[in-house]
Amino acid sequence: MSKVEARKTDRQHRKSNNPNPQMVRRQPTKKRSRVALWLWLGLGSIGAFSAAAGAFLAVSLTSAPLQQRTLSAADEAFFKQNGREAFSRNLLQVPEVSQPVNILLLGIKTNISDVKNSNGKERKKTGYDAEVDSLDGLSDTIMLLRFDPMTKRTTFMGIPRDTKIERTGRGTEKINAVDQESGPAAAALEVSKILGGVKIDRYIRVNNLGVAKLVDELGGVTVTVPKDIKYQDDSQHFYVNLKAGKQHLDGMKLLGLLRYRHDANGDIGRMQRQQMVVKALLEQSLNPMTITRIPQLFTVIQHQVDTNLTVEELLALGGFSMQNGKSKMQMLMMPGDYNGDGKHGTSYWLADQKGIQNMMARYFDHGQISLEQTNAENLRVNIQDTSHFPDATARLIKRLNKAGYQNVHLDNNLKIKEDLPTTQFIAQKGNPIVAEGLASLLGFGEVKVDSSGSLYSDVTIKLGRDWLQKEQDYKSLNQTVN
Repeated sequence: MSKVEARKTDRQHRKSNNPNPQMVRRQPTKKRSRVALWLWLGLGSIGAFSAAAGAFLAVSLTSAPLQQRTLSAADEAFFKQNGREAFSRNLLQVPEVSQPVNILLLGIKTNISDVKNSNGKERKKTGYDAEVDSLDGLSDTIMLLRFDPMTKRTTFMGIPRDTKIERTGRGTEKINAVDQESGPAAAALEVSKILGGVKIDRYIRVNNLGVAKLVDELGGVTVTVPKDIKYQDDSQHFYVNLKAGKQHLDGMKLLGLLRYRHDANGDIGRMQRQQMVVKALLEQSLNPMTITRIPQLFTVIQHQVDTNLTVEELLALGGFSMQNGKSKMQMLMMPGDYNGDGKHGTSYWLADQKGIQNMMARYFDHGQISLEQTNAENLRVNIQDTSHFPDATARLIKRLNKAGYQNVHLDNNLKIKEDLPTTQFIAQKGNPIVAEGLASLLGFGEVKVDSSGSLYSDVTIKLGRDWLQKEQDYKSLNQTVN
């Protein structure tokens, strides 16, 4: 029998033993199945992202900046000082971040008294000074954002709104008034100056009511409210009543969390909460279901946001965040301190230029790092006990003192009922080296570059449940040795 006849006989044999000849096919191996699955998932992700891009561009029908105001030629030139294009297109013609880009984010709070009449005169204040949908007010939130494709990180630096500046022709004032007086380019210039001359490529301005609408379009956002917050201001019809703990908030409730500043930390505590909310919003937007909301979100952006970013650039930033996720986000606060309590003259936030220099060099690739304090004896370490076992906290302080850390304090003001499974070593001043040293010494937990710790610490230790297990292991080891 020839080879051809043999193969024919074999096929006939297989058909005769199969009641459904059309179902005869080679079964894929497990390896081939896995490859097919990952290929399908990859193509699905690309398809979803391309669909999002198509939806975005279809809604906009333009690649012009989404500006509510016209910039002068000089102002436009200011945002082009880098002389490079930070955005490009890949092989699929999807916009992407190709170079590091710095963006100034301004959150505006505008009351009726801030808005001028049609004749250009200021409105008279009445008993009810309501917040209105306008971009004519002071900057309640000031942040410099950096999207860096080289490190694949997104960095947020909060600039306190009470920061003291000296403006040419205007003298001493607070940085939060600059945008209202002179526009976003002037605000970006002052931020750049106080941060050592770093270049700023774009700006985004959004008012509080716009943030509330974006949150509602996202379906709300989940945050951890740090403590019970209750406040009433009848003159602005501003009421907030939130309980401590993790919860899902709609736009107006979240706005109450953003605006509240009537506690011991004042505006700095509010800025910490603002950064927490910005991070939570970005995490919420990374939800795959957000893609289906892009047209509605874009409609809100068109009416509530003023920016010199184009639609394609916004899409590129969204793609960057989706690819790198929340683990690549870093939250910083511009180093400094208040000059007083505000009861005896104007209270300003005075910038710490050495601290700023080190932050800008480390996270914005601008300048060089100067000598930093790494001596254990002088480092300020604050402990926030979320495990709620006072004895364990006392033992931790004792161990740190024995290792040379003498400036260690327990935060007794912490009221939050947060249950952390893993201890966090927070580099409050942006220096991860000292936080990593503590984590290495103790042998547990994770290091975070964040500004959510104690304001005046170098490192804040948020003690989690893993410390209890480590203590038990440590105790057992000592008993064995002895």
